[in-house]
This record gives sequence, structure tokens and C-alpha cells, in this order.
Amino acid sequence: MAKIIAMMNQKGGVGKTTSSVNLAACLAVAEKRTLLIDLDPQGNGSISIGLAKDTFAQKNIYHALIGQIPLKEAIYESELPYFHICPSDNNLSGAEIELVSLFARESKLKNAFKTVDKDYDYIIIDCPPSLGLLTVNALNAANSYIVPMQTEYLAMEGLAQLLNTVKLIRSSLNPELELDGILLTMYDSRSGLHKQVANEIKTHFGDVVFNTIIPRNVKLAECPSFGKPIILYDIESKGSEAYLALAKELILKERFKGNKEAVKSVEKVVAAPEVKILEEQIIDIIPTLENVNFDGIQL
Repeated sequence: MAKIIAMMNQKGGVGKTTSSVNLAACLAVAEKRTLLIDLDPQGNGSISIGLAKDTFAQKNIYHALIGQIPLKEAIYESELPYFHICPSDNNLSGAEIELVSLFARESKLKNAFKTVDKDYDYIIIDCPPSLGLLTVNALNAANSYIVPMQTEYLAMEGLAQLLNTVKLIRSSLNPELELDGILLTMYDSRSGLHKQVANEIKTHFGDVVFNTIIPRNVKLAECPSFGKPIILYDIESKGSEAYLALAKELILKERFKGNKEAVKSVEKVVAAPEVKILEEQIIDIIPTLENVNFDGIQL
């Protein structure tokens, strides 16, 4: 059964699509069967992995949402063996209007996943920059959500509204929805403002903030124009290292879920300067887990 993660923030330009594409690609490199759902009508996630628009014009997430085709028929392969995508285009912008009159309109995506969730380990949903019906569908279908936040004050303004929306979804539709973490993006270590905002977010939200911070990186900005995730465009870049570390942090947290001491120990390792974490390092810091098989999380 797949773990379904919604990447959401109603503010645009905070790195949702970049994080969705590159986190999905890095999970695939770890041999985790990963499906990226492009739920943004702009379709930037689809373009970012090199899909030509004419290849999915007749079969994409829009057609699956309104029930014209099963979701399986709208899934396409990428350059990475374990990485698939369900693309979108401008037609999706009209889906919210079409869905309004339909029965159980908030559950269309959840129902669509029933035919594919056993085929994947992770399903990442790239949500649109709004809190409309598409985002409600994503949160209703998801097990958890990640909030990418730019390390600037304006990016924090809408967080209360976002968390209130999640609270409503929990109370009425999806009580098991949980926060995987807040992901700090576009971080410039040379900026005093960025450092101050990052510290305030970590102080206020504590352990729910990912240890991995995504830096402002030219290579991350360039790779969508080449239709490649960062690990295929420049695996030695700072952006690539950051998303590999994020994927590892997510996998390890999921593996040790429920064991708070183990999770804290894992976080110390992930936060270390070295991105490539050896099995011996993890076993040394978590002596009670010597028999854990780490083969599936080698990046």
C-alpha cells in the first residue's frame, strides 16, 4: 500500500513543484516505486521531467478525475525506472467547476487511487497554489502532507489559513491526515533574514520542521528547462545533495515511525554534513536496531 503525500502551500513560488519532482525522483533512486501526481493546472511538474504536452493531451489527471478513464491509463514512465508520473494540463483548471455538481466531489482523487495504490511505495501529489477543490481532493486522498516554505516572512503569512484548512479536512473527511513536516526551501545561508526566519520557524514548530533545508541553487532553477530532475541534471550540485538527504530523511522517519528515540537518532545522522550516510553510522547511533535491513534506502 502506497504512502500518499500531498505537497501543499496555497502560496505560489515556494518550491512545491521543484520539491515534488525532485523528492519523487530521489525516492525512485532509492528503488522506491514512486508516482508523481501533477495536480496543478499549470502542468509544470509534467514539463519538469521532459514530457511533451501532445503525448498526454488525451489522457491525464483531468480525464481520470472526471471519470473518463481509469487512473492507470493516465500514468507515464520517466527516465528513471521506478519513477512514474500522471501529468496535467490547462484542462484541469476547469475540473473544479465540473466537479462541483458531482456526488462525493471531494473524494474523486481518493477513489481513483484505489486502482494504483498497491503498485507504488510512494505517491507524491503536487498541489495547486490554492485551497480549492483540487487541494481538498489531495488532502482527502493523502496519508500525510508536506508544507514547503520559503525562508522569508511573507511565506509565513498564509500558514495559519493552510493549517485551518487541514483541521477542517481532518474533522470532516480524513481524520488520519498527518503532517510529515515543514520543508524550508530557497534558503540562502549568506542572508541574515533567511537565517532569522529559519530559526523562528524551527523554534515555533520544533520537530515538525525537516532537518534537511533546500538551498537556493542555480542548478535547481535550470533543470526543468532540460526536462530532468536535479539528480539527472547535476547529481553533484547542492540542490541534488539536499533532495537526496530529504528522501533519506523521509524514508528513515517512515521506517522508524512510532519509535521516537530512533527517529531522533536518525535526525542527528541526517543533519550531519555528510549527505551519504553509511549503514555503520546508523547502526552505531541506534544500537537497538542492528538487524534492520538498510538495502532499500541506499541512495
